[in-house]
Amino acid sequence: MEPKRKLINSVESCVDEALCGLVRASGGLSLLRGHRVVLRSDLDNLKGKVALLSGGGSGHEPAHGGYIGAGMLSAAVAGGVFASPPPTSILAAILALHKAGASGVLLIVKNYTGDRLNFGLAAEQARNQGVAVDMVIVAEDCAFDQPSKAGRRGLCGTVFIHKLAGALAEEGCPLDQIVSKVTEVLKGIGTLGVSLSPCSVPGCLPSFDLPPGDMELGLGIHGEPGIQRSKVASADEVVKTMLDHMTNPDSQSHLPLSSGDAVVLCVNNLGALSCLEMAVVTRAALNCLESRGVVVVRVMSGAFMTSLEMAGVSLTLMKINPEVLRLFDATTSAPAWPSLSSVCFLFPSGPWSPMMRNALEKICSTLLDKQEELNSLDRAAGDGDCGNTHAQAARAIQNWLQDHVVPGCPGQLLSVLAGLVQEKMGGSSGALYSLFLTAAAGHVTEGRSDAASWARALHAGTQAMRRYGGADPGDRTMLDALCPAADELMKLTTTPPSGTMAVLQAAVQKATSGAEATRDLTARAGRASYIAADRVTLPDPGAVAVAAILRAVMETLEEQK
Repeated sequence: MEPKRKLINSVESCVDEALCGLVRASGGLSLLRGHRVVLRSDLDNLKGKVALLSGGGSGHEPAHGGYIGAGMLSAAVAGGVFASPPPTSILAAILALHKAGASGVLLIVKNYTGDRLNFGLAAEQARNQGVAVDMVIVAEDCAFDQPSKAGRRGLCGTVFIHKLAGALAEEGCPLDQIVSKVTEVLKGIGTLGVSLSPCSVPGCLPSFDLPPGDMELGLGIHGEPGIQRSKVASADEVVKTMLDHMTNPDSQSHLPLSSGDAVVLCVNNLGALSCLEMAVVTRAALNCLESRGVVVVRVMSGAFMTSLEMAGVSLTLMKINPEVLRLFDATTSAPAWPSLSSVCFLFPSGPWSPMMRNALEKICSTLLDKQEELNSLDRAAGDGDCGNTHAQAARAIQNWLQDHVVPGCPGQLLSVLAGLVQEKMGGSSGALYSLFLTAAAGHVTEGRSDAASWARALHAGTQAMRRYGGADPGDRTMLDALCPAADELMKLTTTPPSGTMAVLQAAVQKATSGAEATRDLTARAGRASYIAADRVTLPDPGAVAVAAILRAVMETLEEQK
């Protein structure tokens, strides 16, 4: 059996030619003459800051050369394919960074014996030459229940450490603080890989045999076999197996993960999965995590640390807090770092979450109880489905609550609800509620969720409904309950906290009276406006629903007292 063909010129020259290709394709990189070391070409910008150096065997591209740039690595050292780089090159890189005026050099090393020895030796030699050097070892592999003395391997989580340490260094953080901060974050990072094929080093046979239809769980990035072999299952099942194994408390190398935790997810192509498979796996991982109440705040999906042409994927999770997320989102010019959306996905629960959950549950149960009453009111003046559309929205929200953490930021919750009602409630009422919630969302945040902010939010939502819906109070619509309540609630902007409940009770009373008064109004907007006025003698169902929703919120707040 001959070695697998590869699109290279020669086994001996492939690493140097690959480094040359990387540098020539990226404007901001250069090579250190005589060594397999890639550097930032703007080394002058390192003056007075900590420089970051990483590296390891080749074959893991884009790691590590692709992560060089402002806000990430200052340099990377490459060894042969899957071979640790020599200490002479590591030392040459450290000294080049020192000479550029760096205040210190941090080595970020994956936990393999060769890398530890060679980077360690170079670090000692550099210290002897007066360079401030420190080393962080990344060992976040979750494969082994009982890791051997060598410890857990360093895998794709290393890229997260490049990013966080790079952001800290760019801000001028001193070496010792960068080390202590990333060491803390490392406790909340875990990675596990699975593959449908082995890989082969140029000029060599495959590293292990994997029969067609089999997959290997828990393998490393150097072609070493994993911990468990099984038949290939569906993407959903494989991802569930991986996440179960990564978070299994019986394993010494598990990542502790609970409902409500916020994470960054990295779905890493080990080299040869198609983009289509990657997207399917990404969806499966998101669904699986969300079903456990884990809040996925950012998603990276692509090839970040490969193993040549291995047809596999690794999942990395990093637990985060707002400070880690800030560093993660900081800009970088590194060519292989993805351009990610930094919209605030749902962030973890906060002090408001339990009360908002209780209020939503009460609103949903109230609307389901009133389904038939709202339908019969609607039959008098509309198409008789007002109760059904509100019940549809209530059920959609109940389903969402089962699978999701209620975010601590009220505005984010209102945005989620706006999306839900738009999709599930449908019709003009879905659009109106969605408008209301979207307009209100911008007025309440985690830091701005006092009674006055909620009052302004309701007012803004009501104004949006009037502007786009074309109705006004007196037109026999839901606004006849909402407007008087929103106006009353604006008193909260000048009321001391002790008077909040009294204002809320008055607002609910105004909504109830407003809904009741629609009996005597002629419909001038909405579907009821097409019906002869003398036939409409019951209150408007939309207004009755709004009054019921406000009452449910008030009762929840009263129960909390």
